[in-house]
Amino acid sequence: MDLSRRSYEKELLDRNDIPFIDIKRNMQELNFINTYLGGHAITLTGLKKILHNASTTDMREVLICEIGCGGGDNLKAIDAWCTKNDINASFIGIDINIECIEVAISTCKELPAEFIHSDYKLVEFQKKPEIIFSSLFCHHFRNEELVDMLQWMRINSTAGFFINDLHRHKIAYYSIKWLSCLFSKSYLVKNDAPLSVARGFTKQEWVSILDAAKITPFRIYWKWAFRWLIIAINNNESSSLHIQP
Repeated sequence: MDLSRRSYEKELLDRNDIPFIDIKRNMQELNFINTYLGGHAITLTGLKKILHNASTTDMREVLICEIGCGGGDNLKAIDAWCTKNDINASFIGIDINIECIEVAISTCKELPAEFIHSDYKLVEFQKKPEIIFSSLFCHHFRNEELVDMLQWMRINSTAGFFINDLHRHKIAYYSIKWLSCLFSKSYLVKNDAPLSVARGFTKQEWVSILDAAKITPFRIYWKWAFRWLIIAINNNESSSLHIQP
């Protein structure tokens, strides 16, 4: 596999003829990976950094939106942390796959959450969320599509947005290829997990995409295991938000 450039080979999960029982198994295994390889922890780090930088505003009540929410496991992890830390959080999950939305509604029924079946670009909020985020979503898109996505996230969030996605690296590619062959029971994971890494990003690619979208300020953090955490704070005079190291 040539990892010098991003692959645009379509993942099986991007097809519209995959049986839902297979998609559900894929979501279950992704939740396991996020839980035990630190994916949820990275998402929580992004959330905490934006909350910290929004200290001039009242962030004890916060509306959080995830685009490409899948089965809602990220929102459940955030809700557990917010409950533990006395933050009154409510949620919006957006996904273009109706079956994913149905799973999210079922698994997140105890959350104060609204789930929307839609292309994220078509959603108009009655009340804009303070925070918008995505996790393992951006690598499904071409660079030029990501420019529009980042601008949409900036315009529609009042405090800021963050992204948790994959670092394209040989160690990450061959490690997940080996691990998924050994342990996964999902043909989707076995095919898509290494391909997702090949569709992932270098730091300089993220810098170029963020610059093209005119997003400032932003911060990029490398996180284990081979993830990028991108944080963009909405820099407006009323809230005086700024990036902390």
